[in-house]
Amino acid sequence: MRRYETIYIIRPTANEDDITTIIDRTNAVIEKAGGTIINLDRWGLRKLAYLIKKESQGYYVLTEYASPPAAVDEIERLFRIDENTLKYMTIKIQDTYIPDAPEPEAEVEAETAPAAEAETQEAPKTVTEAADPA
Repeated sequence: MRRYETIYIIRPTANEDDITTIIDRTNAVIEKAGGTIINLDRWGLRKLAYLIKKESQGYYVLTEYASPPAAVDEIERLFRIDENTLKYMTIKIQDTYIPDAPEPEAEVEAETAPAAEAETQEAPKTVTEAADPA
């Protein structure tokens, strides 16, 4: 399984039941494919930077999950069909998701920390001033 992050924007005219239905349907596709939901964030109604399908606002939802690639195809197919979904974007975070492994960002910080400590432990460099020819 791979780890993905999908953000989607729902029409502001959709009522709470429609929003809940879209979120539940998305989660059901992931779970039916054998995936797991890692994090679900409802950002709520926000102003858009530019008009999307003649809308100036949208209800944002961010979902982090682990699933096979087929689930992403199905989710995006459902988003294309649904008239309440304004826009969506899916990003692959990890090729192989291991539930107990540290976060990818934590690995990068762990790798750079020893290098930063080594730089601070080096002897300070002195600069010799050039003699003024005058």
